[in-house]
Formats: sequence, C-alpha cells, structure tokens
Amino acid sequence: MRDLYKRLGVEPTADDTTIGAAIDACDNSALKADAAAVLSVGARREAYDGLHGMLSELGRLRARLGLTHGAHWLGSVANDFSLAPDLAQSRHDELVAKLDAAVVGQARLTRWRRLLPWLIIAGFTLIAAGGFLAGRWLG
Repeated sequence: MRDLYKRLGVEPTADDTTIGAAIDACDNSALKADAAAVLSVGARREAYDGLHGMLSELGRLRARLGLTHGAHWLGSVANDFSLAPDLAQSRHDELVAKLDAAVVGQARLTRWRRLLPWLIIAGFTLIAAGGFLAGRWLG
C-alpha cells in the first residue's frame, strides 16, 4: 500500500479542500485515480486512515529496531512507511541493556543465597564464642 498523503505532499490531518487541490495538481494519473477513489469518499478515507496509522506505527517500530529496506527498495511504494533507522534510541539496545542488568542482578542474588547459610552459621558461632569468652572473663 502506498502512502497517498506522502505521495501527494499533504499531511494526513489535511482538510478535504487541501487534499482535493493536491489530487488535482498531481501529475501521475495512477496516483491521481487512486487518491481520488480513496481520499474523496469519507468512509474509504476513514478505513485508509486506520491502515495508514497502523503502517506508520510499524514504520516507527522498524526504525527504533534499526531495520530498513535494502537500497533497491528506495523510492518504491514498499518504502513509503519506512523511516531512517533510529540508532540513537534503538529499542533493541535498550531491551538488551535491561536484560543484561537483570542477568547480573540474578547472578549476584544467587551468589548471596549460596553464602547466606554460611554467614548465619558464622554469625551464631561468633555470638556463641563471644558469650563463652565473656562468661569466662567475667566469671
């Protein structure tokens, strides 16, 4: 599905007059026919806007994951909803960092759980030894 708004050079929030003017000014006869058939009829435009929103969200998700189409797709209708990769805030990298932190935290917790019985035994031993020595020293 092609992005009719992008191809016509208008925003999805544009009013009917602006879209009509963009359709009239369009040089591509196939695009002009498609846009007139879809965007000029209220029910069809509502259905198209729902799909357009979903595909735009998918394009943003792909960009956050660093996914793009190959060079041979550039300029094609298959690339209409693609965005440049957002490598600065890749969701994948964010999730991997959180997963790494969880693994490190779990490893620390496991280590302390193995040491805990020994620490308890050592604590009771020190308390008992201290009590014994205090009794011998005071008594």
